[in-house]
Amino acid sequence: MTGPAEPSAHAGATVGYRSARGRWVLVATVLGSALAFIDATVVTIALPRIADELDATTADLQWTVNGYALTLAAFLLLGGSLGDRFGRRRVFLVGVVWFAVASLACALAPTVGLLVAARALQGVGGALLTPGSLAIIQSTFAGEDRGRAIGAWSGLGGIAGAVAPFLGGWIVEVTTWRWVFGINLPLAAVVVAVTLRAVPETVDPEAVRRLDVAGTVLAALGLAALTWAFTAWTEDGTLRAPVAAVLAAGVLALVAFVVVESRAAAPLVPPRLFRWRPFAGTNAATLLVYAALSGVFFFLVLTLQVVSGYSPLAAGLAPVPVTLLLLVLSSTSGALGVRIGPRVPMTVGPLVCAAATVLLAGIGPSAPYLTAVLPGVLLFGLGLAAVVAPLTTTALAAAPDRLAGVASGVNNAVARVAGLLGIAVLPLVAGVGTGLTDPTVLADGHRVAMLVCAGLLAAGGVVAWWTVPSSAEAVRPR
Repeated sequence: MTGPAEPSAHAGATVGYRSARGRWVLVATVLGSALAFIDATVVTIALPRIADELDATTADLQWTVNGYALTLAAFLLLGGSLGDRFGRRRVFLVGVVWFAVASLACALAPTVGLLVAARALQGVGGALLTPGSLAIIQSTFAGEDRGRAIGAWSGLGGIAGAVAPFLGGWIVEVTTWRWVFGINLPLAAVVVAVTLRAVPETVDPEAVRRLDVAGTVLAALGLAALTWAFTAWTEDGTLRAPVAAVLAAGVLALVAFVVVESRAAAPLVPPRLFRWRPFAGTNAATLLVYAALSGVFFFLVLTLQVVSGYSPLAAGLAPVPVTLLLLVLSSTSGALGVRIGPRVPMTVGPLVCAAATVLLAGIGPSAPYLTAVLPGVLLFGLGLAAVVAPLTTTALAAAPDRLAGVASGVNNAVARVAGLLGIAVLPLVAGVGTGLTDPTVLADGHRVAMLVCAGLLAAGGVVAWWTVPSSAEAVRPR
């Protein structure tokens, strides 16, 4: 491994995908982003044990997931902007270290309130490191190597997310739920070591040094208000006046965010990006697809334990075929999307996932894995492998290279907002209320939630068909 290059707009852009340095760059960015991806999902498998040990309510369990998702979504845009201004490698490293310290706090939390607070701090670290990982790849590789690198990043990152329930189940079953956080510390140490040795520094020399504080605050307040309101609505079973007021305040804050961004001298989200149809369409598809993905994995691992009687380890093993399909197909899917254009895979992938989700809606008490779970999981893995890499590549390609960090932050923020709202809203829509750990209530809620997710996935495919160009070259902004 060689030392880092001097900061520049595109330092290291000639690094080859198959070169030794290229492989180390991928190791650092994949492992770094995997920290955030794993913790976005791994906690779900541990929720029943957390509820038992910390005497947590249904709302507490939702906040254990959403406390992390909230700060991750709210500050992703700021993380991308900071990377463009002050160095993507530097901000990435700060995020990894921050994430590790917050993970230790999660592992040691004596109460559910402190656990939720530590999860929120984890989300801030994830917001700093996640956009940096993609922006590093975008500015380090070029041409078809970039497509292959993003495909590998997407596939391996998707694998990390898919393997998280298995890893979490194994850890919870053989040790304690606290180690699902403790395992992050050695991984973070590896990421820091590799990044310091192999990853070049890149910045946007034209970036404005002022930060969009007003935009950041409004986005965080808006998302926090919506998340709290939907969680309270689910717990109460009815929309009380105070909850409705907070919900309205959240909507107004997000509207104000859009207004502020359109007038800010240095906005977190340059409005001109959304005037380009491929960028706007790709992010709309991301919102729909990732809302569904969060719901599918959240309800699947809970239902298999609470309703079907699977152990934490067995429930964690259930999605492993998705992991294997992503491993085998994602890099090829990324390269294929460059050659034939992103429209077809971005349309077909979500539709295949929608069909798979309809199959998974049939899971019930004592569901046999081979006939009730495996067919849907296999089909879901095929659809996910088709869509993830082309979607990510298109989201970055539809912005100028110098705004790689911003584009990465926007797309990641959209995905995390989708996941945040999905987990906040789906239990309400599914009629689960306070019954996430009640087999009878969750069995009915699971079916409704899966069908809603199937509709979201199908809508994402339709949006991609109408907004994403059929050729990779046509994606580039003119």
